Amino acid sequence: MRYVTNLPYATKQEEHVTIPMSDGVRLSAHVWRPTSSDREPVPAVLEYIPYRKRDLTAVRDSIHHPYIAGHGYACVRVDLRGTGDSEGVLRDEYLDREQADAEEVLAWLTEQPWCDGGTGMMGISWGAFAALQVAARRPPSLKAIVIASFTDDRHADDMHYMGGALLSDNLAEAGTMFAYGTCPPDPAVVGDSWREMWHERLEHTEPWVVQWLRHQRRDDYWRHASVCEDYQSVRCPVLASSGWADGYSNAVTRLLGHLDVPRKGLIGPWSHKFPHLGEPGPAIGYLQEVVRWWDHWLKGVDNGVMDGPMLRTWMQDSVPPSTSYEERPGRWVGEPDWPSPHIRPVTHPLTRHRIEPPRDTTDAGTGTRGTPYGDAMIDRADTTRTTDTTDATGTTDATDATDTMTVQSPLSVGQFAGKWASYNAPPDLPYDQREEDGGSLVFDSEPLTELLEILGSPSVELDLSVNEPVAMVAARLSDVSPDGAATRVSYGLLNLTRRDSTEAPEPLEPGRRYRATIPLNGVAQSFPPGHRIRLSLSTSYWPLAWPPPKPALLSVHEHSSTLTLPVRPVDEPDDIEPSPFGEPEGTPPIATRQVTPPEERWEVKRDLVGYQAELEIVKDRGTVRFEDIGLEAGRRAYERYAAVADDFTSVNGEATWTMRFRRDDWDVRVVTHTSLGCDETDFFVDATLDAYEADRRVFSRTWNKRIPRDLL
Repeated sequence: MRYVTNLPYATKQEEHVTIPMSDGVRLSAHVWRPTSSDREPVPAVLEYIPYRKRDLTAVRDSIHHPYIAGHGYACVRVDLRGTGDSEGVLRDEYLDREQADAEEVLAWLTEQPWCDGGTGMMGISWGAFAALQVAARRPPSLKAIVIASFTDDRHADDMHYMGGALLSDNLAEAGTMFAYGTCPPDPAVVGDSWREMWHERLEHTEPWVVQWLRHQRRDDYWRHASVCEDYQSVRCPVLASSGWADGYSNAVTRLLGHLDVPRKGLIGPWSHKFPHLGEPGPAIGYLQEVVRWWDHWLKGVDNGVMDGPMLRTWMQDSVPPSTSYEERPGRWVGEPDWPSPHIRPVTHPLTRHRIEPPRDTTDAGTGTRGTPYGDAMIDRADTTRTTDTTDATGTTDATDATDTMTVQSPLSVGQFAGKWASYNAPPDLPYDQREEDGGSLVFDSEPLTELLEILGSPSVELDLSVNEPVAMVAARLSDVSPDGAATRVSYGLLNLTRRDSTEAPEPLEPGRRYRATIPLNGVAQSFPPGHRIRLSLSTSYWPLAWPPPKPALLSVHEHSSTLTLPVRPVDEPDDIEPSPFGEPEGTPPIATRQVTPPEERWEVKRDLVGYQAELEIVKDRGTVRFEDIGLEAGRRAYERYAAVADDFTSVNGEATWTMRFRRDDWDVRVVTHTSLGCDETDFFVDATLDAYEADRRVFSRTWNKRIPRDLL
């Protein structure tokens, strides 16, 4: 990254500005703004998150907020109610109170003498959620938003219930917020009231995983703040970005396809990072793009920001499997609209462990009648043994069983899946899929004879039956090199009880045939000649997803089951220049010093005596000293996911966090622990919260909750 100090505007900052809410609670803000704004007001840009502006996000904030301020904006970074140096208690994510607070903050900004009355919102992850959700409430001053790594669907496309299946990140994220929401404010900022504010948080915090498990269906709890419920509620321009290695890779194209406001999309190879800090690389000059966006929509500058393609994305080249990449080779491609007129869905029948070429390959990516799948084109229509007897309920009656392929996956399938959302620390991308494929039903194409590229969301349609009332399917798409190494390209999950509805799931009738569609995460991927495309189906994917109550035998009927790929013709000219972005820029980060070293660990362990398998993850940032405020801060996360043999009720996950802050004789620590287990009928949540001043425990609480499983 290139650090820039010579900016168009000289700036100043106020590290702790209090913003009063209508109920008397005061929020804490850090403000960077041009010195000249005292006499020449400027638009204000709000970032609104719960991750502690004074310390834990201070380095990141110092790179982009002074940069944007130096281009003529008042940048305002606010700690949510109950976090950092703001008063109150953070009781859950995305509550109405949180969004109402944001509206009050925006109104307060417009009243400041240094603000010209126009505002924008920006952020990544929670900050992007907040911006999109507040935009849907249409506050009068909000003229545009810039969002990265977000979703418009809180139930199905967040870390909670992917395809109606419970994600382990549901536990991990709850553990994260259990820790962040119980940390104290800084006495150097709030004064002697710090202890009272801290204990208010400690006494009124609950483990959020309990609330999330009480809403296993898509209900009003999840519909709230899910913008997909009413896309037309958003009336301001949107610049949206994400990364293919992120869990939030799907919402950018959904917004492009459903919003009817000025909008642009950007998807790179990145994990859960801002694009100017993007990992895997290449990172880009994202802040330059953001400033252009603000210049146009907040200042009215005619700078051509809406010219060019609606979507710019990184077409990823084939790579060997790895749990981390420093760079992802590829190229930028552009699409004029979304859905793109260039993308053609190409459907492939699934036969005995084969992905067959499409029967009519006119649109298979070559633009001519041909196939990139070699000479394996076979018309099998006369050999199909199934008869489609779909009734009005979407089920089919059983026919000849000789056309079926079956799998009942062990719990070990999924141990190399990586995280639902890659944070690129520790290495958390999926590893070589061959061991996973050993417990899966596998379909391979013939070796490709020419380059094939896909852009969008693949999907799998299955004609299936199972032998249990509750079952799941994990579908993985892999790039298989000539030496056999399999790199996962995309995946999708489906709890089959939610095949028709996540609002009103129904148990499966064992032995009955159903049709179910599994959408996979969106991706831009190039498959070179000589490689195979592989589809793998499994009935478990632990620990990325919680398994059903019992192992299930899945029967898939060939010929009437298909894989559909969103093919982008390789001879389609790219509507984009080869290098559309500048070098990453930002202002120099604040000074810090690593006091104790970080630790990162990701270990899969198997005990062949007791048959216990476990995944252990350590994310320890060590202790960092913030030189300008004389504060030392440390945070350590430990996650463990375990199971015994193929006992689906033995699975257990735990998340333990330690947060510590120290300055002179002020030394405080919070330790949170959350454990999730189950039997066939219930989930069990056990949680503890301990707070310390020096080595003296000053608060302790324990939770033990039993929550019924709801066809999950």
